[in-house]
Amino acid sequence: MRRVGVLLLNLGGPDKLDDVRPFLYNLFADPEIIRLPSPLLQAPLAWLISSLRAKKSQENYQKIGGGSPLRRITEAQAQALRVQLQQEGQAVNVYIGMRYWHPFTEEAIAQIKQDNIEELVILPLYPQFSISTSGSSFRLLERMWAADPELQKIKYTVVPSWYSHPGYLQAMANLVEQTLDRVPHPSQAHVFFSAHGVPVSYIEEAGDPYQQEIEASVALIMRQMNRPNPFTLAYQSRVGPVEWLRPYTDEAIAALAHEGVKELVVVPISFVSDHIETLEEIDMEYREVAENAGIEFFARVPAPDTDPTFIKALADLVIQALRDRPIAFSETIRPQPNLKQYPPSPWDWGLTPSAEVWNGRLAMLGLLALLLELWLGQGPLHAVGLI
Repeated sequence: MRRVGVLLLNLGGPDKLDDVRPFLYNLFADPEIIRLPSPLLQAPLAWLISSLRAKKSQENYQKIGGGSPLRRITEAQAQALRVQLQQEGQAVNVYIGMRYWHPFTEEAIAQIKQDNIEELVILPLYPQFSISTSGSSFRLLERMWAADPELQKIKYTVVPSWYSHPGYLQAMANLVEQTLDRVPHPSQAHVFFSAHGVPVSYIEEAGDPYQQEIEASVALIMRQMNRPNPFTLAYQSRVGPVEWLRPYTDEAIAALAHEGVKELVVVPISFVSDHIETLEEIDMEYREVAENAGIEFFARVPAPDTDPTFIKALADLVIQALRDRPIAFSETIRPQPNLKQYPPSPWDWGLTPSAEVWNGRLAMLGLLALLLELWLGQGPLHAVGLI
């Protein structure tokens, strides 16, 4: 029998408060998260942003226990998946590869090589593909495979995305319905889907299919539920002055309250594990927004975590991947013809859309440098007496 492995990919999160700043640095040092005209700017900008955001981020992680539960939950998902596959006659090793914190993807690959895995299914824990999530991990793995002859001996297949998988849709529909049934008026409550946002440029310049897949997931889940509830899709977690996908979650909640909505059931649509964006951003920040705006009942649908229907869906994805033809990284990084490689577009001079985008990014860099100098109390502007 061939030695088979499953590699689960996820973002990662700081285990304790001291991890927050280096985690943020790793995140913003990724060119798929912040795209710059020169790679030489990436490390200084990542240092700047992580320095400026560390204290506030630590305060937020302190609110949820002093660190992210993402590693613990992902390990529980991996164990549940291994047991489910074993019950279905598939003996596999399941590994976890985080993009920005331990256990890093590189650590998982080292263990996969040590275990002499011969066949590997690479399954991102992101139902919907984005160049900034699954795409970033796939690019890293592609570089590792290209540089390592030992890895090239492993037969692998990648699951690009699974936003429309029946088992995933059923798991989400079940969780939404269970939450709706706790609302005072289940048939009248507004179902509010909140997805992690991405910059509009990802969609318009790079051809990222993320928005399309999110919208499709929402429509399919509502169809699966077959309930009369009104629903809304919005996007959270925007960073910086550039335009992100709209509507923004906080603004959409306030608008619904203004329209008279009193009962809100929030669905974290792009997340399969509870972490900072569900436990603090939705449960605390957006709950406060809703209550201040006049929402009388606010309920959040739990993330799938180790829900049995969800774990069964992951097992089905693995089994199907083992049966189908292998899918390579090159096919997943560009899952549709107009999805472009980084950098997303050539530099354009003049008053062009591309130039305006880069002007905005460089302005953000200058603003952040100014804020850092004000914070540190020293720098070039202080040296020449302008501050």
